[in-house]
Amino acid sequence: MAKRISRCPSCDSELSISELSCKTCSLTIRGEFNSCRFCNLAPEHLTYLETFLLCEGNLSRMEKILNLSYPTLRNKLTAALQALGGALEVPGTNHDSENTLETLLDKRRYLLERVATGMISAENAALALKELN
Repeated sequence: MAKRISRCPSCDSELSISELSCKTCSLTIRGEFNSCRFCNLAPEHLTYLETFLLCEGNLSRMEKILNLSYPTLRNKLTAALQALGGALEVPGTNHDSENTLETLLDKRRYLLERVATGMISAENAALALKELN
């Protein structure tokens, strides 16, 4: 089955779903139906998110499978979330700051994973951790 198109081939406006039909009994339902946010994703974003879910959100595992660096994987995740319409907002958080708690924890986790896999020395990780504060 072909992937549903989301843009009009004539004027490039967004298309809407106006009819659903059953292949078994030929029932047809007409109306205005909302589309799934995932249905409109570009193939590369959809593939990335499927891999992310199959790896249970473990970016270290994704690094090995996709042979991409952690920062590249984070950038791809951010791009996919933006394509979905943005991340969920948590009340009381400030996403404008580069040094949010989540970002600092991600950077620390990344450094510790690198030490655990022997990619960097403990000394270099300690220096990098000091720079985060």
